[in-house]
Amino acid sequence: MSLHVIDLIKGQLGPALTSQTAAQLGESESSVSKAIQGLLPAVVGGLANNADNPEVLDTISNASSSGILGNLPGGSSNDSAISRLLSVLFGDRQNGLIETIAGYAGISNNSSSSLLNMVTGAAVGSLGKYAADNNLDHAGISSLLNDQKGIVSTLLPAGLSLAALNESGDWDARYKFDNDRDAIKMPAEEKPVSGEPKIEVTRSTAPEGTFPDRPITNDSGSIWKWLLPLLLLLAAGFFVWKQCDKRETTTTTTVSDSGNVVTDTTTATTSGMRDTAAMAATSKVDEDIDLNGTALKGYRGGMEDQMIAFLKSGSYKNAADDNALKNQWYNFDHVNFKLGSATELEAGSEGQLQNLVAILKAYPEAKIKIGGYTDKTGNEAANLKLSAERANFIKSWLEKQGVASQVTGADGYGSEFAAVDAKASDSERAVDRKMAVRFSK
Repeated sequence: MSLHVIDLIKGQLGPALTSQTAAQLGESESSVSKAIQGLLPAVVGGLANNADNPEVLDTISNASSSGILGNLPGGSSNDSAISRLLSVLFGDRQNGLIETIAGYAGISNNSSSSLLNMVTGAAVGSLGKYAADNNLDHAGISSLLNDQKGIVSTLLPAGLSLAALNESGDWDARYKFDNDRDAIKMPAEEKPVSGEPKIEVTRSTAPEGTFPDRPITNDSGSIWKWLLPLLLLLAAGFFVWKQCDKRETTTTTTVSDSGNVVTDTTTATTSGMRDTAAMAATSKVDEDIDLNGTALKGYRGGMEDQMIAFLKSGSYKNAADDNALKNQWYNFDHVNFKLGSATELEAGSEGQLQNLVAILKAYPEAKIKIGGYTDKTGNEAANLKLSAERANFIKSWLEKQGVASQVTGADGYGSEFAAVDAKASDSERAVDRKMAVRFSK
C-alpha cells in the first residue's frame, strides 16, 4: 500500500497551528481551516505533477535540515525556497489559486497567499522528514509523489472548484478539479490513437420546465430510465433508515503485556441516524470527575474515571501481585504525540497527564506502568522504537512531577497488538495509535 502524503501533512496542520495562524492573520479559525482544506489538494497535486522535476526533488530532500516544520506559521511566507517552488508548481496560475481560495474560505488574498506558503511548507517539510527517516533518494521521492495521483481527486472539499488549474491542459485531468463542469478533458497519454473511434461523454441540456438534463417525451421507456433508479434509491434509503433502529453492539479491546486480549462489549439502542450522531457527539464531553473531593476534567467513563473507580473499589489493594493487574489497560483519551515525534506532545495532552499525577498523589500506594502502541503501517522495527521512546518520554515526564517511585516501567509494543488492517483509512487506523497505562505492583 502506498503512503498517503496527505496523512503526513495533516499531522503538521493541527488545531493548535490553525488557531495560532488565525490570530496572526486576523481571520477566524473556521475560515483558516477551510482554506487549508482547499489548498491541500492543490499543493499535493502540484507536487505529484512535478514528481520528476529536479528542483522539486532537491527542495524536498533539503527540507529535513532546513527546520521549516518548526517555523510554519510565519517562516514559510519568507522562505525563498518555498516561493521558488510555488512558481514551479503553479506558474502564472498561482494568483488565480490564491483568489479562488480567498473567495471560497471568506478570507483576504493576503491571508490566502500566506496560507498557501504555509501548506506548501508543511507538505515539503513532511515529505523531507519522511524521506530522511526512510532513506529515500530522488527516485524514491519521485515514486512516492507519483503514487499520490490516484488520491488527489478525493481531497477536494465540496463546494470548491479549482477548474482553472486544468484549463491550460498541462495539469492532470484525473484530479477532477473541474468537478462542476460538464466534461473532463482526457489526459494526453490517454487520447485515442489515430484510426481509433473517439468516445465522448456529453450531457444534454434540459429545456425550461423539464426534468434536469433529461427532456421528458411521450416515450414511456425514457421515463423509466430515470424513474426506476429513483425508486430503487428511495427503497435503499428506507432500508438504511430501518437498520439504524436496530440495536448496536460496541466492543472495546484492551491488550495485556502477555498478549491476552480483553474485550468489553456493550449494547445500545439507536433510533435513526440523527440519534446515532447525537450519541457520538455527546459521548465524549469533558465533565468533572471526582477524586476524593477534587474535581478533575475528563470523560465520564474515560481513563481517569475508570482508574479512580478501580482504586476506590479496593481492587488494587486486594490484588495479590502484578500478574493480577496485567490484563487491565486504560487508554489515554487526550495524550497524543506530533507526527513521527517521541518528544513533542500535541496541544492539550499535558492536562490528562496532570490528572494522572493527581490520581497517583491521591493514592500514594498505587504504582503504574506506561505502554505505547502504533498502527500496522511502516517498518515494524521503527514502530517498536517509536512506541518505546514515547512510553519512556511519558514515564520521564511523570517522574519530574514528583511521582517517580510510582512509575515502575514503560514499554513499546509497536504494532504487535494493532487490530486494524494497514490498508484501512488513517481515521480507522487511529484507534491503534495510542498510549496506555495500567496499574502494577
